[in-house]
Amino acid sequence: MAVFLVSYTHMNSVSERATRHQLPIVILTLILDYIGFAILIPIGPLLFTEPSSPHYLLSNYSSDSGYILFGLLVASYPLAQFLAAPVLGQLSDRYGRKPVLSIALVGTMFSYILFALGIFTANIPLLFFSRILDGITGANVTVAQASLADITEPQHRSKVFGYMGASIGVGITLGPLVGGKLSDPSVVNWFNSATPFWFAAILSFLNVLSVQAFFVETLKTKNNQATLKINKSFANIVRAFSLPNLRTLFTTSFLFGAGFAFYTAFASVFLVHRFGFDQSKLGNFFFYTGMMVVLTQAFVPRLMATRFSERQLLRVSLIAASVFPLLYVLTHVWWCLLLIFPFYSAFVSLSMANITSLVSKSAKAENQGEVLGINTSVQGLAQSIPPILGGIVAAQWVYFAPLVVSAGTLFLAGVVFLLGYKSEGKPNES
Repeated sequence: MAVFLVSYTHMNSVSERATRHQLPIVILTLILDYIGFAILIPIGPLLFTEPSSPHYLLSNYSSDSGYILFGLLVASYPLAQFLAAPVLGQLSDRYGRKPVLSIALVGTMFSYILFALGIFTANIPLLFFSRILDGITGANVTVAQASLADITEPQHRSKVFGYMGASIGVGITLGPLVGGKLSDPSVVNWFNSATPFWFAAILSFLNVLSVQAFFVETLKTKNNQATLKINKSFANIVRAFSLPNLRTLFTTSFLFGAGFAFYTAFASVFLVHRFGFDQSKLGNFFFYTGMMVVLTQAFVPRLMATRFSERQLLRVSLIAASVFPLLYVLTHVWWCLLLIFPFYSAFVSLSMANITSLVSKSAKAENQGEVLGINTSVQGLAQSIPPILGGIVAAQWVYFAPLVVSAGTLFLAGVVFLLGYKSEGKPNES
């Protein structure tokens, strides 16, 4: 948290338009939202892929079916986000960031309540429904991005999106730790696998209250004349890959998101099956990796942005990131992963912040929500496919297969960017 406060001190200086109230509440919203989201990380593999776990819900299914169902459950969130993100982006451009953000957070709260009930009743369809609802309302990250873009000059956006990544990192740091401990009856005897989701619902409720009380609308000019397009997510994919100035960036964004999604969806499964981790060990491990995300997102993009352009950084970071999932697979001593992950996190952080920055710079101020919604759609589609494919390859081949595919997809993202992006890419150049 100290790292985050230092980051915020720097963030206050990046734009004269930033206020004391706007940036902190956006960041707090992201932190609380991602704590709730990341609570699932140490629980999910035990619910679906480990028959020996007391949390296992699929006693009537084969273990191979568990991999596939787990992949489908993980995919349901980004798939729903893919459909909802451009709609929320348009609504925020039309009605303002605050009302859209507030309604989305209410939906997120109810999704956690439903997930807890689904675990308690072993109702698999209810678990899927709750994740779909969470994905629809979880597209509020588009609104948060647009809010930051509203109050940040274009030349500083790579830094600010790096800080946004740091705030997400805080949530991802605390979420698995909280989820692991709140589901462990050895900590408190009445804790169970549903407990973390009741806690997440409470956090979401507090998040709604904080937005209502403290968030100051950042959108200065509302686009009230635009026609709302419900099916825009599909049109966005066609448009994303047809715009000459954005085609390579969106293709890179898609492949990067897909490659990282193979890792994020199945890293916990890998730890359970390679090293026998339970929910507490998973929570501890992802607390550590989350700390690395916070450090790298807070400092690495900001430091590198003063020395190199987005293009220069992405030419290196995408290829370098592809090496580390393979190192995971080759590792048979768990603590070696503690040495590998900081480097992986640094290159992922650079890639994430600079792709988003280049996309944001291409948009006009009044269309930030829409363009960032397109990018979120691309990312949502990219993150929807790998869990499904990962579940299939894990079931048909071996549990670590998704990490191998992750490495190959990240490498392909780097190749596409190297060959396709033609801008000279000087620092702070759009």
